[in-house]
Amino acid sequence: MRSLLGAGAAGVALWVVQRWLPRSVVALRVSIFTRVNGDDEVTLPGELGGVAAGSEVFERVYADPAANGRSRGAALSDLFWYWLAPGPEVHQEHLEAGPRYDEVARTTREILSMPTRSIEDLAAGATERVLRELPGAPLTVTRLRDLMMPVWAEFFYEVVFREPCPRTARDLIVGNADDVVSSLKCTGLRHMRRRDRLTRYLRRRIDAGDVPHRLPGVLTPQEQAYYLQGTFFNTAVVQSSEGMAHLLLAIAQHPDVQRRLVSDPHARYLGHVLEEVLREYPLFGIAHRITTADIDAGPAVIPAGSVVCFNYPAYERLGQPDPDRFDPGRWEGRSVKNAHHIPFGVAANRSCPAWRLSPIAMRAVTRVVLRRYRLRSSVSHTRSIPHRAPCLLLDAEDRPPAWRVRTALAVMRVRDRYEDVTRSVMQLVLGTWMVLDARRLKLCTNHFATHPLDGAPRRSACPVDHG
Repeated sequence: MRSLLGAGAAGVALWVVQRWLPRSVVALRVSIFTRVNGDDEVTLPGELGGVAAGSEVFERVYADPAANGRSRGAALSDLFWYWLAPGPEVHQEHLEAGPRYDEVARTTREILSMPTRSIEDLAAGATERVLRELPGAPLTVTRLRDLMMPVWAEFFYEVVFREPCPRTARDLIVGNADDVVSSLKCTGLRHMRRRDRLTRYLRRRIDAGDVPHRLPGVLTPQEQAYYLQGTFFNTAVVQSSEGMAHLLLAIAQHPDVQRRLVSDPHARYLGHVLEEVLREYPLFGIAHRITTADIDAGPAVIPAGSVVCFNYPAYERLGQPDPDRFDPGRWEGRSVKNAHHIPFGVAANRSCPAWRLSPIAMRAVTRVVLRRYRLRSSVSHTRSIPHRAPCLLLDAEDRPPAWRVRTALAVMRVRDRYEDVTRSVMQLVLGTWMVLDARRLKLCTNHFATHPLDGAPRRSACPVDHG
């Protein structure tokens, strides 16, 4: 009897901890980052000049030419640069406005400019090759982000080098991208030796003349290697893998959506599903810009040198009926332009250069996956997706018994709930350590101290995207 009571008490205690600890740890992490950042910023949508500032103010300020500062003087830039190293000073998203940024951005657009059919063929081919590596079993347990990362490593390698991706290069790209996203989510420390191996590989290819594109002439060969690594083999691979993990996990958890996609994978409905995934689980949490001149926002003037934080999840919810419900049908007969929907940013202020390529490639990848597998998952689905999206892949032709699927889903659900506890504590500990290490190294601060002409003086920083 005592053993039964003890087991019951332990179970209740674990249930309470699982419900309470992750949320408490997240709140504590937010508090730590906020203390590092300071309180001097403007968040939109939000309150401005004592007045609620909604979608119109968000859009007006985001599109203003003066909302174009990126790194200098922002209190958390040292941390962002720490996570994105090596070469954050030439990362396209962190370059200050000016000739260097203009040439880098133009090069990226040129590299990504491809016919639709070529994009689809590259994405489908990479997906088929990676899926062939999975065990030929009726039921396979995977984590979708891990499954998708080699797909996008091969895809973007072919985009950059215009040749098939060798396994050695794929392993270097995946190792780099996984290390970056794990440190960003504070689920692992950064490992610079792992990242530097990719840098050296890219530098060798550049020196050998193997890159069939004109790289930015304003950058040195070493900076060109950093540019390729940061833009294509860091940001592009990470964001595409995260986006596909969200898309496939949503399909796995909505059987009616999956059935409709399987019955007609080429219909417009797949596009509606993708738009709904990007609305409910935007890849950007908060984007920040530092104002280089005063901006008349309507309710108040935002002074030059302010940091404006654009809250994507909050903006995407504005004007949406029942915004917490996953409903691809909301996009039928509705214009995306009039729906407070900016999955790739705004055209007037550094929109994602892959805004056209990404949806085409993501739809092609989805069609290949659904030709071979049916997806099921019982885990939580949050925008930050720190668990990397555990999922069951059920062979479309050789289905496993129903009891085996139910058992696997039950085990997955329990494991996910209790991984939340250990992962939350780990994120707190590792995140705190990296904040302190970034403040010690001062990568951004030291860069601008030695390159004073790279931007005008700034002041505060935006709260970090805690995803």
